Amino acid sequence: MNATEPRRRWWPRSVRARTALAAASAAAVILVGIGWWLHRDVYRQSEQIAADRARPQLFALVDQLREGMVPVRTSSVPYEVVATGRSGAVAFGGGMEEFDPGTRHVLPAPPKAELPAPPGDGENDGEGWGYATRPLRLPGRHDAESWDLFGKDGGTYLVLFDDIRADELSSDQIAALGIASDATLRVHVVVLPHTAVAVTETIDRLLLRAGLVGLVLIAAVAYFAVRIALRPVEAIRVLTASVTANDPRERVTVPATGHELTALATTINATLQRLDNAAAQQRRFVADAAHELRSPLTTLLASLEVALAYPERTDWPAAATTAARQTRRLQALAEDLLLLARLDTRTPVTDPDTVDLTALASRMAEHYPLPERPLTLACDSTGPAYVHGNPDAYERLLRNLLDNSARHAGHRIQITVRNQDAWVVLTVHDDGPGVPNEDAERIFERFVRLDDARSRDHGGTGLGLAIARDLAHRHHGTLTLTPRTLGACFRLRLPRAAGADGRTS
Repeated sequence: MNATEPRRRWWPRSVRARTALAAASAAAVILVGIGWWLHRDVYRQSEQIAADRARPQLFALVDQLREGMVPVRTSSVPYEVVATGRSGAVAFGGGMEEFDPGTRHVLPAPPKAELPAPPGDGENDGEGWGYATRPLRLPGRHDAESWDLFGKDGGTYLVLFDDIRADELSSDQIAALGIASDATLRVHVVVLPHTAVAVTETIDRLLLRAGLVGLVLIAAVAYFAVRIALRPVEAIRVLTASVTANDPRERVTVPATGHELTALATTINATLQRLDNAAAQQRRFVADAAHELRSPLTTLLASLEVALAYPERTDWPAAATTAARQTRRLQALAEDLLLLARLDTRTPVTDPDTVDLTALASRMAEHYPLPERPLTLACDSTGPAYVHGNPDAYERLLRNLLDNSARHAGHRIQITVRNQDAWVVLTVHDDGPGVPNEDAERIFERFVRLDDARSRDHGGTGLGLAIARDLAHRHHGTLTLTPRTLGACFRLRLPRAAGADGRTS
């Protein structure tokens, strides 16, 4: 079994389903974070509300003790009154015994008073208290600085307390409470978290239900939104699938929305147009190649048939010469077609050599076979011009340029090689009739001949300049026709390379 098959069983293949799952997952993470924050905030707010409701109970107990009354055990909140130097609680109630019924008192007694009595008449007027009411959170385990509250659930509770000094009370009140005259009373009120827990649990259930419904809605909205957004893509896919090699003219409809789908449709149309152009060029190339091959074959076959039909009247040396000439032409055409096929593969040049174009041009000018008519071939340069590439490819490129110029030159062909900054520029200029400006690019197309009336025996195959430009492009250079008032001037521009001595030329 393939290792990826288990994953494919649960991971959806559809873009719509994947987007919906991703949106739901992201929303789930966000909702969990929001829910946790709401849980803690609601619990804190509910606990604060419970503490605010417990404060009046604390104040009521303090008022009763100031009046010398022992509070009754019936209370809506658990409470405990402890005193300095007393082993047992002064009073407790509200279910306080459930926390730890086996002890004398649950909450700690206050330290012995050392401060003078606060000003006032000893009654709570809201302005002269020496000890403010403050919350104290008691942890659920015992250590050196805290105390345990052992209840039914063993939890941690919020405790409010207030202190009363014995010297604030009368002797009768002190005797009624059973405390020493220098003692300090501390009234504890335990804030039960039941309400906060109940409210938080209710909120949690509501958030869970709302979150599940929200996730389903988010996934559904994402699914159908992507489905609607992908409709133009599906239309593009269907239309693109209908394009065949026999009819590559089909084009997709470009949406007028201006978003990414418009760019996609435009790119696909441009790709289809390039494929259409390539197919048309291939058909034209095949037709031209067949036509070029048919011409020498027809000539060769006709001369041989005539020689065989009239052997006694045939000039066999002339017939053999004609056959050899047409065979050489077929061989040259076949080699050009094979070279173009290799160039069309766009195979990069691997391990290029360093070639001196100046030396190559000089050698070609000395050994190039000139035609029977008077023609001068000269080479001019200012020094070595090094480029990277295949020496045979550069020789073929320069030979094609010279062949073209030799067929059209009047009396002179000039080769010039120059170093220009980071480039090497080679020009081949002849004094022939030149090329019209409108045909400056057309002459580099395959099987193009501007002089259709000239003899094919003395003309080329129509592939020389096309091969030369392809070779220039393969070596990261350019080959163009430079406008001149007299003749044609071909300009080859190639990246400059380091010389044989390792220095930049």
